[in-house]
Amino acid sequence: MNIAIMGATGAVGREMLHQLIEQDIKVDELRLLASKRSAATKIEFKGKELTVEELTHDSFEGMDIVLGAASNPIAKEYAKDIVNAGAVFIDNSSAFRMDKDVPLVVPEINGEDALKHKGIISNPNCSTIITCMAVHAINSISPIKKMIASTYQAVSGAGKQGLDELNNQISDLYNNKDISVSAFPYQIAYNVIPYIGSKSTEDYTTEEMKMENEGRKIMHLPDLKVTCTCVRVPVLRSHSISVSLQCEKPLETDEVRDAISKFDNVVLYDNLDEGIYPMPLITSNQNKVYVGRIRKDRVLDGGISLFCCGDQIRKGAASNAVQIIKCLYK
Repeated sequence: MNIAIMGATGAVGREMLHQLIEQDIKVDELRLLASKRSAATKIEFKGKELTVEELTHDSFEGMDIVLGAASNPIAKEYAKDIVNAGAVFIDNSSAFRMDKDVPLVVPEINGEDALKHKGIISNPNCSTIITCMAVHAINSISPIKKMIASTYQAVSGAGKQGLDELNNQISDLYNNKDISVSAFPYQIAYNVIPYIGSKSTEDYTTEEMKMENEGRKIMHLPDLKVTCTCVRVPVLRSHSISVSLQCEKPLETDEVRDAISKFDNVVLYDNLDEGIYPMPLITSNQNKVYVGRIRKDRVLDGGISLFCCGDQIRKGAASNAVQIIKCLYK
C-alpha cells in the first residue's frame, strides 16, 4: 500500500516510521510530509534515504493511508484533502476524536469500530489509551461504572521541547545557573505540575476530561463516570496512571489478575513481595502496557485499585496508529 506520514519529522512521526518496520507493514510507496521549514530533511527507511516533502493540499494523491502526527489545526486543514484523494486518514491529534462519525480506536479493545470509518479514524489520547488497555480486561468481566484516575505524564508528552526543557533545567540547576521556562508553566525539574491542557468543565482541564469522554467511546460505556487529575512529572518517557474503579458487580483480585494476564499486549506485573510493579523505566521503548499494584479499593464498594504504565510515544500514539492499519487490512 501507499502510505504518507504527515508530520514525519516530529517524535511521533519518526516513531511511526519505526512501527511500520516493526509491525511488518508492506509499503509500496512512503511519502514523508512536513512543514516548509523541515522539507528536504533526509530520513532513512529500510536502508533507503527518503527526502521529506513540503506538506501541501496536493500531497495525498495516490495514497491509501495517511498517518497524522501533526497538530489539531493542521489535521483540520488537510483532512478534507486526504479524504477527497481517496486515502484513509488515521489521525493522532484530538481534532476529530469526539466526532460521532469518526471511530476512536484502540485495536485490542474496539478494532472493529475502525471498519465503520468515513475516511477518518482517530487515535485516542495517550493516557486514555494506556488506561483503557489496563482496565478493559476488568470491563469484560463486569462493565465499569465509575473510575478515579491520576496520571503521571512524562515530559516527552509535550514533544522534544519538553524533553529539552527538563534536561536543560537539571543541567542549569546543577551548575548554579538561572533556568529557562517555556514548554511548561513552571519549572519541571524536581517538581510536579498538576495542570495539563486548558481549563474546561467544572475546573477540570481538557486533558482530564478526555479520560471520561474518550473512555466512554472506546469501551462503549456511555454512562461511565470519571474523575481525573493529570500531573506532569519530571520523567523523560512513559506515562503512569493510578486507577480506582467500580464495576456493576464486586470483583475479587484473583479474577482481575487472571483477566489482565490473558489480555493482548498487557503485562501483569504485580508481586509486591518481589518488588515487581510497573514503572516508566520498565515500560519505555516498547509497545506493551504493564499493570500492577492490584488490590481491593477501600472506598469504592467492591472496587479495584491498580497502577499502570505505558510508553506514550509508542502505544500511546505511533504504534496504536499503525495497528489501526492492520485492523483495516486484516
